[in-house]
Amino acid sequence: MGDTLHGQEPTAKELRLVIAASSAGTVFEWYDFFIYGTLAYILKDAFYDVDNDTLGLLLVWSTFAVGFAFRPIGAILFGFLGDRLGRKYTFLVTVTLMGIATAGVGMIPTVGYVEGTYGSAWIVAVPILVILLRIMQGLALGGEYGGAAIYVAEHAPPEKRGFYTGFIQASVVGGFVLSIAVILLCRAILPEEQFTAEGWGWRVPFLLSIILLAVSLWMRLKLSESPVFQAMREAGETAGNPFVESFTYPGNKKRILVAFGVTGVLTTIWYTAFFSGLGFLRGPMRLDETLVEWLLLLAGLIAMSFYVIVGKWSDRGGRKKPIVIGAVAALALLFPIFWGLGALANPGLARTAADVPVVVSGPECRTDPFADLFDRAQSDCGKVLETLIANGVAYSVVQADDLVVTAADTTITLDDTWFAANEGASSARAAGLQAALTERGFDFSRQVPPLPNLVGILFLLLGLGVLSALTYGSVAALLTEMFPAKIRYSSMSIPYHFGAGYLGGFLPLIAGIIVARTGNVYAGLWYTIAVVAVGLVIVLWGVKSGPPRDFDDSGTPPPVSPAAP
Repeated sequence: MGDTLHGQEPTAKELRLVIAASSAGTVFEWYDFFIYGTLAYILKDAFYDVDNDTLGLLLVWSTFAVGFAFRPIGAILFGFLGDRLGRKYTFLVTVTLMGIATAGVGMIPTVGYVEGTYGSAWIVAVPILVILLRIMQGLALGGEYGGAAIYVAEHAPPEKRGFYTGFIQASVVGGFVLSIAVILLCRAILPEEQFTAEGWGWRVPFLLSIILLAVSLWMRLKLSESPVFQAMREAGETAGNPFVESFTYPGNKKRILVAFGVTGVLTTIWYTAFFSGLGFLRGPMRLDETLVEWLLLLAGLIAMSFYVIVGKWSDRGGRKKPIVIGAVAALALLFPIFWGLGALANPGLARTAADVPVVVSGPECRTDPFADLFDRAQSDCGKVLETLIANGVAYSVVQADDLVVTAADTTITLDDTWFAANEGASSARAAGLQAALTERGFDFSRQVPPLPNLVGILFLLLGLGVLSALTYGSVAALLTEMFPAKIRYSSMSIPYHFGAGYLGGFLPLIAGIIVARTGNVYAGLWYTIAVVAVGLVIVLWGVKSGPPRDFDDSGTPPPVSPAAP
């Protein structure tokens, strides 16, 4: 069966409903998934009983990654259902599962409450519950994106497919923006003390997902099935086993590899732009937390339009061109953009680090970020390095027999209590080193840069948004056109969620470990650079140049007519 991607042409009203309902549902579902990462700085204290901020954040990112790890399984399961039972009802199931799991996170008791009520033995149950709910979220998201993207693409006129699916791509950013907007609203309404791990305000964004679920279901129930799937079902040409056929269909193995490479490029750039940008400004650069959220909110809102623009551009110039341009630009610009963010966000930190160089001398001067978790011994020098890293202080290391910390050749007195094997040692060490370095010119207060600096930060964040849009805006249309209709849901979702789940979802964790190991707050970017470089090679090799082309079962894909002016 040839694949025109649209049977009966939908009316303009039907098409608007398709785009609005699919995009809104995607926004809500990604909101549910991202709210966990956006609130990482609170959840590390709510769900994990560790006296170490670096380890706490790494544990949050580990659990964040668990959700991504299960996305491919969700892609296999819901891809099978989407190709067998239909696009519409499959992503109704996924959005319901996501809403229930997200609300569940908001109902989990904190480790402080569990320990005080049931005893310390129960504190293990809290992270286990979080992990189980993140698994549910990952399964749901594995079926959501492919379903929404394909549903819109199979309704869209071929010459406008990039433009219309661009709204789905923008909706992913919309979920991130909505998560920040809800947090800012909660902060404005609730007392600050309630928006901490000890309070209850952080639960509100999770519980809100119940309302978003109701709205999403109401909108999506108004939709009819995809015209392409209806035509296949009426002709009796749906796949018998979409998962198996995805790997046995002629040429599909290469297409799956190419889709994985494309996803590696877009997903690492996306998470670097938004989550690494958020963590970098809020963490080592010590920007005021509310200010960071406002900057990311504004940058995200503006950047959403970039994805639609790139999608529309790809209808004329082809799907490959913007991806290649974005990947090459990312390789050249990621480090300069983050250097610029650091210089504008906290210029005093870089200046002081140059004027007051910190040197750590001692034996076994290396960090082990998971030492506390696995009861491994960490050297005193490693503990000092860990504290400096967490506070964004650059340093150099000299191997020596005795532990000595100097700032501009002035020795800092180290207190034995900072290295004791008790719960408060990490906090005491952080407070002590901060006090000593403050006396020598360092400023560890939350920063509010002048307006020109804020404008510069916003401009650089928008630059990251452009890189993400270039590599992501045309991808829904590209992947839809890459695979045959009867196994499209499975064939598209499996490589996409393996790439996004493992390459992108693990980015905050891997980048965080690299930073913790090296002591360089910019070193985590090398992970993004490596993945993008490999993905770019795959894109150059496997994605066809030229105008967009529909998939055709005959093996001769006809070009899509160019969009009318």
